[in-house]
Amino acid sequence: MDARALEVALRLPNVHSLKAKRSVVRHVITDLRKAFPQVGVAEVDHQDQWQRATLGVSLVAQRSGVLDRVTHEITRFLDRRPDVELLSIAASYLDPEP
Repeated sequence: MDARALEVALRLPNVHSLKAKRSVVRHVITDLRKAFPQVGVAEVDHQDQWQRATLGVSLVAQRSGVLDRVTHEITRFLDRRPDVELLSIAASYLDPEP
């Protein structure tokens, strides 16, 4: 079993309040969960900044190739969204317990 954690940095260019930011982030998280039901998603940083958000995404699969494919699909999914700008995705590979 392989596991990966992603740190997804986003810019929200059209957001001008924390209330508007929460709405956009909530929709992004909901849409990610619908599109990728096998992942866990949460906002993990920049909660008090209007135009920034960092999401944590967890993935678990039987093979690392599946993790690579899902990571690529998540990248494409976020790149196509008009309400966010994908700044970066950093992957951490988690070692399974022996």
